[in-house]
Amino acid sequence: MNERFFSLSAEKQHAIINAGYRVFSQNSYKNSPMSEIADAAGISKSLLFHYFHNKKELYMFLWDKCAETTIKYLTEYGCYEQKDLFESMEKGMQAKMEIIRLYPDMANFTIKAFYEKDTDISAAVQESYHRHFNLKADQTRLNMDPEQFIPGLDIPMMYRNMYLASEGYIWEMVQRGNVDMEEMEKGFSKLMNFWKSIYLRKE
Repeated sequence: MNERFFSLSAEKQHAIINAGYRVFSQNSYKNSPMSEIADAAGISKSLLFHYFHNKKELYMFLWDKCAETTIKYLTEYGCYEQKDLFESMEKGMQAKMEIIRLYPDMANFTIKAFYEKDTDISAAVQESYHRHFNLKADQTRLNMDPEQFIPGLDIPMMYRNMYLASEGYIWEMVQRGNVDMEEMEKGFSKLMNFWKSIYLRKE
């Protein structure tokens, strides 16, 4: 990536990043023109290529930005330090809502990128995903006390179930546009209370 991008003001960087997320989240990789991203960012196409040599470079920058931003905010909110699973998830939701405020289209882009079939970028996305997220996920699970759950529970399956449901819930809310953060938080609290009722060991 051209270092000139980082010489831009934070406001201009933010505009280009959000423009990329918006256009790539609405189309496949192949059908996302750099000209449309440039227009959304309020700059010329030639200037966008001045900052990023090609579309793949921009796409992977945005993908890595997703990973770095997510890990940054989850860390700042203390998600990886918790021994109580649901406390960690509540903090995680707060972190993700803050990310949505900053980058409204990032969640859609992440889902779109993860399932992108274009061979030019799919392998790079998958490699980055496993490099960034698996280590953090494993570290988080090591902190959890298994005694908090009902006896005989398939804990890996529980993690997978809640992860997919959480991501699906966020995706559903973001699809509506103009996300109501208060409504999202209330809905997620209902999900959390349901999971607590079926997974936690009864006192």
